[in-house]
Amino acid sequence: MTRDFKPHTRKFSFYLGSFAIILFSLISCRSVPISGRRQLNLIPESTIAQQSVAQYRQFVSQMPHSKDTKKSARVERVCRRIAQAADTFLANNKIKDEAMNWEFTLIADRRVNAFCMPGGKIVIFTGILPLCKTDDELATVISHEVSHAIARHSNERLSHEVLRRMGGNLLARATASQGAILQTVITQAYGLGSQVAISLPYSRSHEYEADQMGLVFMALAGYNPTSAISFWKKMAQQGSSSTPEFLSTHPSDENRIKRIEEYLPKALTYYKETKPVQKAPAKKK
Repeated sequence: MTRDFKPHTRKFSFYLGSFAIILFSLISCRSVPISGRRQLNLIPESTIAQQSVAQYRQFVSQMPHSKDTKKSARVERVCRRIAQAADTFLANNKIKDEAMNWEFTLIADRRVNAFCMPGGKIVIFTGILPLCKTDDELATVISHEVSHAIARHSNERLSHEVLRRMGGNLLARATASQGAILQTVITQAYGLGSQVAISLPYSRSHEYEADQMGLVFMALAGYNPTSAISFWKKMAQQGSSSTPEFLSTHPSDENRIKRIEEYLPKALTYYKETKPVQKAPAKKK
């Protein structure tokens, strides 16, 4: 009887584990703001944010900060306006996000790059600023990164990576080693190491979503979302032979611009609502 029981026990454990994974996955789904897409968030966002802070602190401490006060002030100003607009949007739509604690750092580096970490930790490289001639174009970059944080893309990527690594094991075994997985995957997820082992099309879907959300947030902050087109066209002119780090896993320029153009009418409705009303010129006496 023992010989017959053990295989059935293993099979039962496998199905029980698989059922637990599916059930927990369904419970752990949330809707991404603006896009409405359902996503998987297995890990508490506060846990990921806490791990992210340590990685962020380590990274920025090892990199040279920009000493150009004018550039730093400009980046800080645009960042704060967009973060405030995003926070207001979440509050007005009763979307709680206690883990968000915005920080923005301008790094003196020639690389054309910017990236986001969980919890609202944004890094901008000075190498991308020459492509942002206007504050509206700079807002395109920053709102895109802010959107990654609000959409919890790192949590989603981490959650799928946890499921990939655990395979058919019980969910409890994965959560037991959660700390080690978090440390490894978060380090890899957003510019601090090699890429997480997930498919590029999946990453591109996040990029499209961040573009869409970013258009809304920059519009709510009072920046013209049509500037996103001019910015991405300039990025396209960088040339495929020397693809900027900012575009390493991103959609093709043609597809990205096409998607932006399709969503612009919707984004512009937010911009029209918040665009400052200009006073009529005083009549000459």
